[in-house]
Amino acid sequence: MGAPSHSKPGPLSLNTVTVKERWGLKDCIEGCARHGIPGISPWRDVLHAMGVKQAARAIRDAGLSVSGLCRGGMFTASDAAGRTVALDDNRRAIEEAHALGAACLVMVCGGLPPGSKDIDGARAMVRDGLHAIMDDARAAGVTIALEPLHPMTCADRSVLSTLGQALDLCDELGEGSGVALDVYHVWWDPALREQVRRAGSRIAAFHACDWLVPTTDTVLDRGLPGEGVIDIPGIRAMVEAGGYRGHTEVEILSRRWWAADPDHVLREIKERHATVC
Repeated sequence: MGAPSHSKPGPLSLNTVTVKERWGLKDCIEGCARHGIPGISPWRDVLHAMGVKQAARAIRDAGLSVSGLCRGGMFTASDAAGRTVALDDNRRAIEEAHALGAACLVMVCGGLPPGSKDIDGARAMVRDGLHAIMDDARAAGVTIALEPLHPMTCADRSVLSTLGQALDLCDELGEGSGVALDVYHVWWDPALREQVRRAGSRIAAFHACDWLVPTTDTVLDRGLPGEGVIDIPGIRAMVEAGGYRGHTEVEILSRRWWAADPDHVLREIKERHATVC
């Protein structure tokens, strides 16, 4: 990646999926306040469980910033009715992101519909779905942040696999669109430096975690920053060179860490944010 970054990372944010098995959103808000973590990024399941208005008030009262809302997307479906359901859900997600004052709504765009092998068709559904919601997002002042996912998830989670693909869509979508860059999904990309430079100010979120060797589960075996092989400071330096000054959001999907005491996890991510991000 080149010379390491010697600057401090942006303010820490907790993505609530990091402690999903033990804490609801209220616990996460209180935990962030207790541990001095200034940002939070809720997933919509815990947001709905708490209630959007109650959660927005509690987050404000705790003095936290919302680095993102996870997630919109999942535009691909087997029929038109399914695609309409997805659009309606994305419009609700935009309203929720606005209510929280979230820096962005993160998009996991969807994989192949059940039984399909038509990847070009799935990508067309994603493109059409994004175009369909952009006026709603712009009216609400919500940035739509496209998150490219590692190609291993192409069939079932997202046919949007590279930062270059995401930026091609942003070029079409225009104002109000950007990208969420998760190091777990993009660290391998030989075009990463070039595409981060191209992204510039369109990077709306920066997610930190690590790739373990060996990885025992392609979705649920992420490491805390510093546990694996990703040059997180090197990627952060590239992102910051383009002007990003937002949160470093730690997002860990890991059965191992979900089983741990959440207060221990928050202490760990705070230490690792300061030393290895």
